[in-house]
Amino acid sequence: MKPIRYLFSIPMMLSGLSLFAAKELPAYMDESLPMEQRVEDALSRMTTQEKINMIHAQGKFSSPGVPRLGIPDLWMSDGPHGVRAEINWNDWGYSGRTNDSITAFPALTALAATWNPTLSFEYGNALGEEALYREKDVMLGPGVNIYRTPLNGRNFEYMGEDPYLASVLVVPYIKGMQQNGVGASVKHFALNNQELWRGHINVNLSDRALHEIYLPAFKSAVIDGDSWTIMGAYNKIRGQHACHNEMLLNKILKEDWGYKGVVMTDWGGAHDTKEAALYGLDLEMGSYTNGLTSESEFTTDDYYMARPYLEMLEKGELPMSTLDDKARRMLRLNFLTAMKRNKPLGSVASPEHYAVAEQIGNEAIVLLKNSPVAKGGNPLLPLSPDVKSILVVGDNATRDLMKGGGSSELKVKDNVTPLAGLRALYGDKVKYAQGYRAGKPMYSHVEQIPASVQDSLRAEAVAMAKNADVVIMVGGLNKNHQQDCEAGDRESYALPFGQPELIEALQAANPNLIVLLLSGNAVEMPWADKVPAIAQAWYLGSMAGKSIANVVSGKVNPSGKLPFSFPVRLEDNGAHSFGAISYPGDSINQEYLEDILVGYRWHDTKKIPAHYSFGHGLSYTSFDYGKPVASAKTIGSDESLTITIPVRNTGDRDGKETVQLYIGDDKASVLRPLKELKGFEKIELAPGEEKTVNFTITPDALKFYDDKTASWIAEPGKFRAYIGSSSTDIRATVPFELK
Repeated sequence: MKPIRYLFSIPMMLSGLSLFAAKELPAYMDESLPMEQRVEDALSRMTTQEKINMIHAQGKFSSPGVPRLGIPDLWMSDGPHGVRAEINWNDWGYSGRTNDSITAFPALTALAATWNPTLSFEYGNALGEEALYREKDVMLGPGVNIYRTPLNGRNFEYMGEDPYLASVLVVPYIKGMQQNGVGASVKHFALNNQELWRGHINVNLSDRALHEIYLPAFKSAVIDGDSWTIMGAYNKIRGQHACHNEMLLNKILKEDWGYKGVVMTDWGGAHDTKEAALYGLDLEMGSYTNGLTSESEFTTDDYYMARPYLEMLEKGELPMSTLDDKARRMLRLNFLTAMKRNKPLGSVASPEHYAVAEQIGNEAIVLLKNSPVAKGGNPLLPLSPDVKSILVVGDNATRDLMKGGGSSELKVKDNVTPLAGLRALYGDKVKYAQGYRAGKPMYSHVEQIPASVQDSLRAEAVAMAKNADVVIMVGGLNKNHQQDCEAGDRESYALPFGQPELIEALQAANPNLIVLLLSGNAVEMPWADKVPAIAQAWYLGSMAGKSIANVVSGKVNPSGKLPFSFPVRLEDNGAHSFGAISYPGDSINQEYLEDILVGYRWHDTKKIPAHYSFGHGLSYTSFDYGKPVASAKTIGSDESLTITIPVRNTGDRDGKETVQLYIGDDKASVLRPLKELKGFEKIELAPGEEKTVNFTITPDALKFYDDKTASWIAEPGKFRAYIGSSSTDIRATVPFELK
């Protein structure tokens, strides 16, 4: 049980402390003084042992403060989508408390699909308030690793395939959280783009790919978001583990970006005392475990940055300056979080937080397809209010999708499932058939379901489908091992548990079929041409059923846009097109051979159409893009160009549209993508309403990273601005020239 914090949070704890109150506070306790003065004062009072204690764990989710000086312990929690239930002090079992149920917010792929920075801020703030209530100082999230392959088990925790989109959305999340005195821990730095062999796979890639694709969101988190902590990745980069990687942590993060915060390991991510001391690691968590499931006889005093570090310091094998730098960073973090007075009290599972979760879900759902069943008819969605019978099919319609997944598992106070949400709206019109069985949510292995069971469930659902006005199939993936789950990648691009056969059988029985995919990854859809309505509905957390019912009924007009591409086949994805050495590697090394051509950059440049493009998302209304106007035809190296374009709602419903700006370089000295996202704006329009969207293009938006000079370059020449509703639905093109 976590100790109660006093730390003078009530002004001098009444008259009992009046004598102490009259005494002058030490400088490190005086919040009116500059941060660095407080840090240096505290550091000067600490012993070497106290500094060592501060830089490694003392339990599963805690690191020590300095009790002698009244500096409190730090307390952390998974994860990026909600505050995890309380874990035992020194094993991975749940402590069985009854007061740790919370709000599950939508997964970060869903947040990315909103393309809405305002909602990202509200997300971070609400999660920060829940962390405060649970007395957490650091939340282990958000994640911004780039979506490189649809097989990555943790893609649902990240913000998609585009570095610009992730960069824009991560900053307000961090600011919203940290305004509450709860530190964000942006993860996993860097190149943790698969779970298979994650603890040792050595990633090799070009400097261009590193700087153009995989680092920008982290850079924005540090420079624009001021994230107080960064979590290292498990994998190696160019032969050195990411949690003590000289190039990544010392050169790029701390020297080039000027980072003053704390670099912590992922749990068990440290491997060497000397490297940890010299190459940028500040806080070691979870060593001598595999991150989730195993224990050992070693204590936290045996960690790499504990007794072994102290012994090397005492022998003169490492300079004391390395320890002082780490202690300074830990003190800053402590003063911003655990030791900060006058923080708000926080709240948990409140109506306000449920409203935030529901609103994010409303704007996250992506309408992929919505066609009439018969020629000349209306699309299936939104459902007609006259519908008399609805059959809901699918394990995901009733499943608790907050269970499983690894460290993102959540214990929720309320869970509105898709079936419950639809029944709340349509009552006894709704019938249910499971259709398929997915098995228990398990971290390290898979429950095998007999084929006879799946056949029986399918037959039952198909028989019921024949008598329904409309069938809603709620399928996709879930948090089982080798689906969307930590520590195991997917083994197939196809939907599991016989869902493709179930979908085709349902469509044959009843053409009025809607498929809702709940997942954090793209899936193969050989059945898509036969299904009139398809929506990507993600993992939407506590209020998932409400958001789904809102969109299905038309109460909410869908406005989500895909944050990653859906390839037709797995081989159409860039990472998979070069064979096993590119993904998953040879178990030791891996080469990022698609280089900078990740996601839509690959599909565009190689002319390999995606099934559903990056940025794609339909609406129940329609939007007309007018003629763009540019402020100039040429710009200089220190000038900017403004493009304005009118957008009108030409339908009969209120709707939101995300207007996207891409830039392409007509001719360059290096390979460049056909186009790259460089701006977007989400606008809301009433029927017939028109708004003008403004984009400002600076020379920075035209640059590429030059490996030879280790700098960003914009080459003079001709460029094009592409403005549209997705990466392939381009409505206007504006040529211009950089002089």
